[in-house]
Amino acid sequence: MKKITALSLVVATTLCAAPLKSLQFDGLIHLSPEMASEMIDMRAGDSIDMEKIDKAVKTLYKQNYFEDVWVEEVSEGALLIHVKEKPVIAKVDFLGISESDKDEMNKLAGIKKGEVYDAERAELSKLKIIKFYEDKGYFDTVVEIKTTPLSEKLSMSLDFVINRGENVVIKNVTLCGTKELDYDDVEPNIANKAAEWLPWMWGFNDGKLRTSDLEHDSARIKDTYMQKGYLDCEVSQPFLKTYLDSYTADLVYSISEGEQYKVGTIAIEIPEGFIDSDEVIKAMFLQNGKVFNVAKLRKDMALIETKVADQGYAFVKIVPDVKNDKATHIANITYRVIPGEKVYINNVRIAGNSRTIDRVVRREIYLANNDLYSRTDVTDTKSALKRTGYFEDVEIKEERLSKNSMDLVINVKEASTGSIGGGIGYGSSDGLLLSASVSDGNIFGSGLRAGIDVERSDSELNGALSLSNPRLFDSVYSLSGKIYAADNDYDYYDEERYGINIVLGRKIARNWGVSIGYIIEQNKLSDVDDSVDTSLYTTERTLKSSVVPGISFNNTDDYYLPRSGIAASSSLEIAGLGGDEKFMSSVNKFATYYGLQDLIDYDLILRYKAQFKYLAINDSDEKYSYGEKYYMGGVRTIRGYESNSISPRGTPAPLKGEPLGALVGGNTMLINTVEASFPLIERLKMRAAIFFDYGMIGEDNLNIKRGGTGIALEWVSPLGPIGLIFAQPVMDEAGDEKASFEFTIGQKF
Repeated sequence: MKKITALSLVVATTLCAAPLKSLQFDGLIHLSPEMASEMIDMRAGDSIDMEKIDKAVKTLYKQNYFEDVWVEEVSEGALLIHVKEKPVIAKVDFLGISESDKDEMNKLAGIKKGEVYDAERAELSKLKIIKFYEDKGYFDTVVEIKTTPLSEKLSMSLDFVINRGENVVIKNVTLCGTKELDYDDVEPNIANKAAEWLPWMWGFNDGKLRTSDLEHDSARIKDTYMQKGYLDCEVSQPFLKTYLDSYTADLVYSISEGEQYKVGTIAIEIPEGFIDSDEVIKAMFLQNGKVFNVAKLRKDMALIETKVADQGYAFVKIVPDVKNDKATHIANITYRVIPGEKVYINNVRIAGNSRTIDRVVRREIYLANNDLYSRTDVTDTKSALKRTGYFEDVEIKEERLSKNSMDLVINVKEASTGSIGGGIGYGSSDGLLLSASVSDGNIFGSGLRAGIDVERSDSELNGALSLSNPRLFDSVYSLSGKIYAADNDYDYYDEERYGINIVLGRKIARNWGVSIGYIIEQNKLSDVDDSVDTSLYTTERTLKSSVVPGISFNNTDDYYLPRSGIAASSSLEIAGLGGDEKFMSSVNKFATYYGLQDLIDYDLILRYKAQFKYLAINDSDEKYSYGEKYYMGGVRTIRGYESNSISPRGTPAPLKGEPLGALVGGNTMLINTVEASFPLIERLKMRAAIFFDYGMIGEDNLNIKRGGTGIALEWVSPLGPIGLIFAQPVMDEAGDEKASFEFTIGQKF
């Protein structure tokens, strides 16, 4: 119990502005007598009275060092001030909880070793702990404060004994008064959700009550309605009915939906010379006659901001004025634009790159110190960083320093850059087919990429080792190399092939790059069957020496799961610069991605991918190896067939009695792929894609045609992107080697 004792009745009656002859202290540990005397402003020789003594006692007590303070008159004019100091906390511990929670408690309690114990502060920390667990959905948490004296009561240990309560689980969320929307419409946006089937499984709603979010869920529900055009919607505060006998709860909201509004007139008020208002309005998401959507209103504000901010006006303000006509249910919108002043970049800071080296991040940033601000440069920087594949997420914060200066803070979240791919199948001729690949796209955070690929069957063994640096010495140049080898035993011939491929590239624009490669490769065919046409081949060992110029374009917004942009490349291999082989081979790839979220308010992604390959032989004297030919089948071409199992065939061997000849490869190949990817379980980052592959291949014409269709599961997992492919051949023919299942890890979708 706290206690402040002033003077005894005798002292009170005898001291009346009497001189102080001596002043002593008893029990001081942390303060010296001189310091204490200075605090209370009392010294020998001073004239003292009851009021001054009372003030001195209170002053000492306020220092928070003492449990008790009292005064004794030991003789006439001589005072002895007794103090009982509070013990020092020698140890703080939290019992009854996990080690991870203890770290949170240490920050939350705010009581540290070495401080003087204060019972009031300990009680406040106790309430904070209870509130912490209530916010996490645990109710009836009991916290006991336990103190243990140490070292003759001059120090003590302080333990918070925590008996964590039970989770209150929401069984039902009821929206009263709704007609147009239901719980499923608002569920993705609210924090307090009803428990789902298998609530303990990661990704499913556990239904735990989160009290700190209750007050915000009403606004989230209203925002959902405003995205559907219900501008007059009113949502009550939540009514929570809790059953503490079973630790369950029901949550009820009362909703008045109102009428749905459509967009009327749209205008932009801005000083002349900044933007073409009519052109900007044409590009907006909200248009006259469309259903009003507050999410699209925000995107239109961002569109105007970008147009102005690209001119350096980083702190431009857009004030939307939405006037609702309740009679016609038309919303007229006026955007008022306040440009402000031009802003320059003071500093660019990088955070979150626990693995990736700072300079690797910085080389993808399009703004530097003292540059004029540009919103498009900020957006392109974010896309460029995500295209590297090094980061799971990128956030760019703009920290304002003055009216014309800011810092850019690039916050990145490291991604798993290792990838594993594989496939298992069975072919009637090759037996068990196995393929595997292991790669890392960011070795030791340096931006270097390396990979190992191996394919093995009863008749084939192929392997490759690659290493690349996409930004050589942090410049606009890139350098990559690959060593590969193959030892294949086919029914109609045996093949040995090994070589080296080196590519030097250069970035020529923000999204464009060019390259020049050199390949030196040795090939040898042996045990060639009589059924194989060897007019363009030789059983002698041949050497290929070729150069490969190329050009590429990529403005996609993400590496693994792009929703917009184009990725295209074209290369031409010219063999004959020395060596034995002479030919030209053209490889062209194209992919475009289009997300429909803004158009249909659903995260549907359409993809079209194509590749065209052509092998040109100009005269009969030119030769090339079997390895230059093209083959279809597998996850990279036509799904539903074994890898490289479709191509023109030679004449069947007369002595082997087989109906089909050897695969001899094609000179021309065209692949088309159409995919529609849609969310499956959004909270798990799991999607599904329906696909159709159609390919054609042949010697001089595209006379062999195959198709494949099916569904692919796309999961951006904590280990990286995982794809599970279930395919069914279309237009297949007798003798085709089929594969109904393949999987990939770490590859883009």
